[in-house]
Amino acid sequence: MRSVASLLGFFIVLAAPSAFAQKQLAQSPRIVEAKTVYFLNQTGSDAVGSEALSRLKEWNKFQIVPDRSHTDLVFLLSADPYHGGDVLFASGQTGTTHDDGRITQDSVPNYTKSSPARYAYLTVIDPATGENLWSGKHVWGGLLTGFNSAGARLMSKLEKQTRH
Repeated sequence: MRSVASLLGFFIVLAAPSAFAQKQLAQSPRIVEAKTVYFLNQTGSDAVGSEALSRLKEWNKFQIVPDRSHTDLVFLLSADPYHGGDVLFASGQTGTTHDDGRITQDSVPNYTKSSPARYAYLTVIDPATGENLWSGKHVWGGLLTGFNSAGARLMSKLEKQTRH
């Protein structure tokens, strides 16, 4: 029993620095001092994007702008992790994001086996450099996790982490 408690303590110690580091990223001056954001929903689900956008508006910290080229930050909500221009669609197809917001699929598809768990990802991107300033993921779909609430939950997580 003592060894189980020691092992559990060890894993808690390993997990704590990553949570602290994530909060530190959310409190970076580029995020905290930003005034405008461009919101981009690439989940393929209008309902998930709509709930996230509603939560962003309720937060009332940022002015949401329609032009990506005139913004302090880009909030990218997607079904796949952000790779700085490379996209892996939920189907396994690969593609590329462009500066004007267009997404193109590769001419030769690269299908991969999808995982059983589906996630939504929120990435805060510096529009000038494409740098990932903050990212989070949340399980998407189902009764226990909320069918369309993954984006809104990620937005709430970012909001909590930006507080000092």
